[in-house]
Amino acid sequence: MKFTEGMWCLKEGVQIEWMSNVERLRTEKETAHLLLNKLQRHRGDTLNSPTISARITSPQEGIIGVNLVHWAGRVDNGPHYHLNATEGHAVIDHDKSSNKFNYTSGPLILDVNTATNALDFVFRSQKGKKLTGHSFRSIGYVADQRTEKHRYEDGIYAEKQGYMLAELDLGVGERVYGLGERFGPLVKNGQTVDMWNEDGGTSSELAYKNIPFYMSSKGYGVFVNHPGKVSLEVQSERTTRVNISVRGEEIEYFIVYGETPKDVLRRYTALTGRPALVPSWSYNLWLTTSFTTNYDEQTVTGFLDGFRNRDIPLGVFHFDCFWMKSYQWCDFQFDEEMFPDAIGYLKRLKERGLRISVWINPYVGQASPLFEEGKKNGYFIKHTDGSVWQWDFWQAGMAVVDFTNPAACDWYNSHLERLMEMGVDSFKTDFAERIPVRGVKYHNGADPERMHNYYALLYNRIVYETLNNRVGRNQGLLFARSTAPGGQAYPVHWGGDCESTFEAMAESLRGGLSLMLCGYIFWASDIGGFEGTPPPALYKRWVQFGLLSSHSRLHGSSSFRVPWIYGEDCSAVLRDCVKRKILLTPYILAEALCGHRDGTPLMRALFLEFPQDLNTYAIDTQYMFGSNLMVAPVFSEEGEVTFYVPRAEDEANGKWVSWFDHSKSYEGGQWYTETHGFDTMPILVRPGTVTVTNPSLKAPGDNALEGVELLVNGTLAAEATIELVDPSQTDQVLKTLRVTCGADGADVQVEGHDVKVIRVGQ
Repeated sequence: MKFTEGMWCLKEGVQIEWMSNVERLRTEKETAHLLLNKLQRHRGDTLNSPTISARITSPQEGIIGVNLVHWAGRVDNGPHYHLNATEGHAVIDHDKSSNKFNYTSGPLILDVNTATNALDFVFRSQKGKKLTGHSFRSIGYVADQRTEKHRYEDGIYAEKQGYMLAELDLGVGERVYGLGERFGPLVKNGQTVDMWNEDGGTSSELAYKNIPFYMSSKGYGVFVNHPGKVSLEVQSERTTRVNISVRGEEIEYFIVYGETPKDVLRRYTALTGRPALVPSWSYNLWLTTSFTTNYDEQTVTGFLDGFRNRDIPLGVFHFDCFWMKSYQWCDFQFDEEMFPDAIGYLKRLKERGLRISVWINPYVGQASPLFEEGKKNGYFIKHTDGSVWQWDFWQAGMAVVDFTNPAACDWYNSHLERLMEMGVDSFKTDFAERIPVRGVKYHNGADPERMHNYYALLYNRIVYETLNNRVGRNQGLLFARSTAPGGQAYPVHWGGDCESTFEAMAESLRGGLSLMLCGYIFWASDIGGFEGTPPPALYKRWVQFGLLSSHSRLHGSSSFRVPWIYGEDCSAVLRDCVKRKILLTPYILAEALCGHRDGTPLMRALFLEFPQDLNTYAIDTQYMFGSNLMVAPVFSEEGEVTFYVPRAEDEANGKWVSWFDHSKSYEGGQWYTETHGFDTMPILVRPGTVTVTNPSLKAPGDNALEGVELLVNGTLAAEATIELVDPSQTDQVLKTLRVTCGADGADVQVEGHDVKVIRVGQ
């Protein structure tokens, strides 16, 4: 939120009390407490003005938190994000003679100037490099009288809306990334970003997945630990700062240090939670009959026969909204008119080897029999007078399940368990963004504004844990649209409602890359676009891109997404892309396991993998699929694509080579323009790497040890370790291979398993 008009003026009705001085300082164990106040000329300046109490902590090595409080008397009803904290890594040093206070957590240091009227925070690495900090007039309390609470006739007691304001410095050329799944430019500089979950599609500044965490190109991240609305002006109010404001009396942020961007994600996910893994079958192709189309068994069976007859592997079938009767969403009952034998129907789908997914949401329409049950037992969010909160925007008279009520959670879970008994394997947890904040109350008394974003976390967690309690750890997964910090523990997330255009395909990629710079390692989009019907060229290009995403689902709104509708050449493209992804299963499983351990996403912005190459920091039309494969989707009907080839760390290891034509090589640090037919696209193999594949696989869950091949590009600078992950338990390693090159770089030796080696780029 903007409070100023340029450098000198404030907006009409706004007053900011800037902190300029450290009045006093005390320390206890690994915590420092500072009392901050305004410019102090004499003792009289301590009167009639606010103070801000600053508490400095370190929940993890390499992370320093700053908690700023104006008034401490408010009732804190939560909710709060869960943070993983440890002790024993912070060192405090206060040199009173030089007015210097130093707080050290591993490689990260906070210097605070405690001299009179010289307040200054500087976060730096142990090497002395400044990362960010608070310079002149950057910590303040805002009193805003532009509120309906303000009455002039109340005189000195007139209420004003308070905001906490923390402005963090940006250096020359510094770039900012992340802040959840945002569909605009990958680089966030110059943008105003509000952390407030909305159902707005993929073509605006609104987002389903708001994560108040950003990563800087300068070697650090910032996490704002606040579940309510967080407003960020990223060089959009002060061109030298990120201005962070929250309504209320308290703000807390954490500076997360990293030598590399991957180090930042490793520490951030240690704080907020490591990403969970998913079962191997989920990497197969998902098919839905789309949103408003026909779901009858004859139609579905025809589609499934079409996939089988065309030799297109298919792993999951999804039922979208209209598996339930209209106006009754969500009552968890198959519409008996459309599905007279739902149990038999699902059984017949399972006999084809398919997994089953169904759409749900956290709302209950008034026409549903469950509405009266939920109303009677207090399972819904209520008005402050005790009546059920309802509206007609989506389902007529719908109510919202109150997941702070344990009894409501048990009730909701019982319906999920009944569906799992019928054969359902996964749930698409749609919606959860349209959550009311005014005039409502929760069962546990939680603050409604702070619950708005947090609600998505509760919703996904409850469904995910219900699944995993039944099928086992890392064996269940969601297809979720909304989330909040920590939601990486409840995968998978998809990009929401995009249009059927090349532009929407590009914005979807930008959104996914932004989210995956916030601790999320899995992501998908609606292949072909959700709104509209894609032309054949777009369909084929999105298929290529979508089958090189972590998860791949054919889904639309009012039209089917089976390929032959768009032409049999589309079927050929889909078949090739699905089979390519399946043969990459051992590579995908290994990369996902790495992400589970350290927070590195499966799909990643180029700079995350090549931070030393400054050219990668502005690119948002390409990505790395794991550590070894660079992908440049084609965003044009003609097939022309311009892409950048990153500089590898040691170019002596060889050159990048084409996945499709191993004789075709590329120099790092160069731009290329190519025209591709629908049988190829730019997929480049990184030099000096070993990529594990298995062309013998028919499905991701097949035998992981038979038919393994290693694609070795160039010369290995050191021994490479390859983990063969168990597809039946994706957090377990079946075998570890050690791959080395001979002294002349020619011979490749593999220890640990008998595999076929394919050498390229020699």
